[in-house]
Amino acid sequence: ALLSLAGHVPRGLICHPDKKHILYPLGCTVVIQDLETKKQTLLHGHTNNVSCVVVSRDGVYVASGQVTFMGFKADIILWDFQTKELLARLPLHKGKIEGLAFSPNGLYLMSLGGQDDGSVVVWHVGKREAVCGSPASAHSVGCATVVECSSCRDEIFVTAGNGTIQVWELDVANRKVRPTECQTGQLRRVAMCVKMADDDNYFYVGTSSGDILKVNTSNKLMTHCGPQKQRFSLGVTALLLLKTGDLIVGTGGGTVALCKASNYKAMKKIQVHGAVTSLTCGGQGHQFFVGTNKCQIYRINYTAFKEELIAVCHNEAVHDIVFPVETSELFITCSKNDIRVWHTPENRELLRIVIPNVTCNAIDLMRDGTSIISAWNDGKIRAFTPETGRVLYVINHAHSLGVTAIAATSDCKRIVSGGGEGQVRVWEIGEWTQKLGEILKEHVSAVSCIKIKKNDQECVTASLDGTCIIWDIVRFMRKQMILANTLFKCVCYHPEEYQIITGGTDRRIGYWEVFDGSAVREVEGSVLGSINGMDITSDGAYFVTGGDDRLVKLWDYNNGAVTHVGAGHSGDITRLRICPGKQYIASVSADGAILLWKYPDLR
Repeated sequence: ALLSLAGHVPRGLICHPDKKHILYPLGCTVVIQDLETKKQTLLHGHTNNVSCVVVSRDGVYVASGQVTFMGFKADIILWDFQTKELLARLPLHKGKIEGLAFSPNGLYLMSLGGQDDGSVVVWHVGKREAVCGSPASAHSVGCATVVECSSCRDEIFVTAGNGTIQVWELDVANRKVRPTECQTGQLRRVAMCVKMADDDNYFYVGTSSGDILKVNTSNKLMTHCGPQKQRFSLGVTALLLLKTGDLIVGTGGGTVALCKASNYKAMKKIQVHGAVTSLTCGGQGHQFFVGTNKCQIYRINYTAFKEELIAVCHNEAVHDIVFPVETSELFITCSKNDIRVWHTPENRELLRIVIPNVTCNAIDLMRDGTSIISAWNDGKIRAFTPETGRVLYVINHAHSLGVTAIAATSDCKRIVSGGGEGQVRVWEIGEWTQKLGEILKEHVSAVSCIKIKKNDQECVTASLDGTCIIWDIVRFMRKQMILANTLFKCVCYHPEEYQIITGGTDRRIGYWEVFDGSAVREVEGSVLGSINGMDITSDGAYFVTGGDDRLVKLWDYNNGAVTHVGAGHSGDITRLRICPGKQYIASVSADGAILLWKYPDLR
């Protein structure tokens, strides 16, 4: 299961013509989600982030384009929707695929390259080959960013962008495409979206200035422009045409409005969270879906015109995840600006605690379930109730360079926190008071991870200075120090607590004796990139790791060998956890995704 959506992709959310599925890009995959069962299928094949996705009108084909590095070829991939198979890779453009559009009968696929590529290519879908290509816009105008096909004829399509709107005609016999620039008089606009009328006579262009242009397709003249007085704030980013001729307009300011076709005056409007990036029809034409750049998906009914939130996720990197001690029904994640509580069976958000403009680096849940304790980059430790998100207490100036790691003892009377300056502090938590118990100064760089022994008398702290220190937190002194040529990112006690395992930037997993700090063994944890998170099963037989190679790996503890690998993340994995009862492995990543993996059957 997944909790994510790359909301910043323009026109990324699409309702499939069967009205039972929605599609959206997520990192380097395309997700197909069943609207009723919420079941998700992922299309793997892209080597980098997906920049656009489109479905043919009959629903048979899906096409998606990606971003690559400067000067490299960016692939378009053609998929079969039913079998979810990769049918063909179409490489011609460089750098980025800006837009894709299927012709009305699914004969051709039009693709538009990014600003480093600047070309339009027409592909024959059946033959899986390019028919012809052309520079997308003249040198005198800006680059095109949107492509839209005609509603009736396979040979006609429109591109639009910075100061340019062009109607193209495909001449298949001579393998040429011929553009005609549309005349807009004195108006200079940057187009953000294009929508063609069902009868092909005219099309609408939404602009970054917040108005809508209506252009005649046959004589290429602008016939109308509006609204004259109250333009839409932050640009018209998405358009939807209704059978009545009215328009639904999505804006960069997060407004979704139902507008009259004659004067574009808003008759009904609602506000959603974030800028609207996608509008797509759903149901029997009685509802539509809205996707925003804050990674929220709404369902809106035409008649009532009320929004209903159906999917939501983090739109910033997720830094930590934690399960309650006994249950896997809930888990808590933290990110920039917020902490969220999720319900696992339904993949839905139960609670969002928002503290604007600060980042939560780490979280933990008190064993008795009374409070969520959190470490923030403004140097404060904040505690909240898990049910309502009410603030219980705030410890100001807990650390000077932000709080980077946190853990609570199992008797719920103490918190151990680590800071960006390298200090480890132990706090005494009373019913109404929180006071500093002790400061442990040894680390010279940020503390990245803290784990406390079950008897609450010892803890281990990992730091980016290349040391792991085992502390006695009763007498407040150092017991052992582990040195390695790495920046330690994570550490775990073996459940029997005679060994610890560590991970870090040298890509190795180290096993160490707690008693004297000696190295027991070292295994190669990943081929590329650091290991950022690890967790161990309650019996100590297996552990999981994740990091910059974006793979979740399950290891046999005694053999030090990988048994299972999970690929699905498109950002660096920051933390992962095995849930109580070993049903799932939950992993979170720097692109804001939360992935729940089924724990493999190891019997």
